[in-house]
Amino acid sequence: MTGYGVFVHKGRTRIGYRTGDAVFDLTAAEREELVDGLGTFQNGALNDFLALGPPQWTVVAQQAAQLPDRLCVPLDEVEPVLPFRVADYVDFYSSEHHAANVGRIFRPGQPPILPNWRHLPVGYHGRAGTVVVSGTPIVRPSGQRGPGDVGPSQRLDIEAELGFVVGVPSQLGKPVPTGDLTSHVFGVVLVNDWSARDLQSWEYQPLGPFLGKSFATSVSPWIVPLSELARVSAPEQDPPVAEYLTEADRYTFDVELTVEWNGVPVTRPPFRDLYWTPAQQLAHLTVNGASVRTGDLFASGTISGPRRDQVGSFLELTEGGREPVALSGSGTRAFLADGDSVTIRGRAAGVNGGVVDLGAVEGRVVPLRG
Repeated sequence: MTGYGVFVHKGRTRIGYRTGDAVFDLTAAEREELVDGLGTFQNGALNDFLALGPPQWTVVAQQAAQLPDRLCVPLDEVEPVLPFRVADYVDFYSSEHHAANVGRIFRPGQPPILPNWRHLPVGYHGRAGTVVVSGTPIVRPSGQRGPGDVGPSQRLDIEAELGFVVGVPSQLGKPVPTGDLTSHVFGVVLVNDWSARDLQSWEYQPLGPFLGKSFATSVSPWIVPLSELARVSAPEQDPPVAEYLTEADRYTFDVELTVEWNGVPVTRPPFRDLYWTPAQQLAHLTVNGASVRTGDLFASGTISGPRRDQVGSFLELTEGGREPVALSGSGTRAFLADGDSVTIRGRAAGVNGGVVDLGAVEGRVVPLRG
């Protein structure tokens, strides 16, 4: 894989450029004037570099690919940390298959897809302060599970997603058109938006997700530049969308995730099937005049395909959201127990015809204490 991140090595925090199992020290390379990061690699986070924009991103990528081996640190010797300071976090709901599956569970007897869903990219504003790097333990959340019922979540779930990291900010009051995605977004990370389904189902009406999703969101530690990913045609949309959501070049990315539960692969969600594209998500996020800032993270929402072995959440493998369905590697459980680990891996079609490794995001559930 090729990606940018922040790591600790021998007690020192550095900014790194990863290629395969090697990590090049950009902090040291900049001090030796081998990369032109304009001083941004001395700050312990990628935000200042991300804000430089596409021309400087290209320059640094070319220079980083030619760094000498003496600036290389083996991957197994580094401790990755959160690669950027998260400014804002928005999560979308862009998979038609996931939306339909969840609608049947949460609203039985009603149309699974709500009337507005095919007209706009539905989303919610999450918590930037609970975005954590891969490997961070996930403490079982507690809250209201029903009337007078308060306690640890008994239906802890995952959501396998792809996240987009904003580099160049936009102007307050000025929407970002669909054609400007690559002018603002630097790259992608893998996302696990952990979800407490019992808290969620009790609280979500009328204002949507809140405590059932705000306790932890895990991201992979290496940001893969968007420029590394090949573009593919996105699914057709019906009915026609509003003018600000139209795309002269309607494209998405050919990404396949693999979800492992306790080390066993259980599903393979396909990103390219999503109804709403990243460009449309960014356009909708800003159409009201809201600005994006360097370090903003917006995620695709749960990625699910049409088959049961392509779902991005374990909720979708239940009957009515409660009764578990047998799943390889978990026996007959459908929700997470203390000690369970979930790893999401990603691979994408690359611009040069190869396969781009997107790395992995991992988390282990630990019990609530206190």
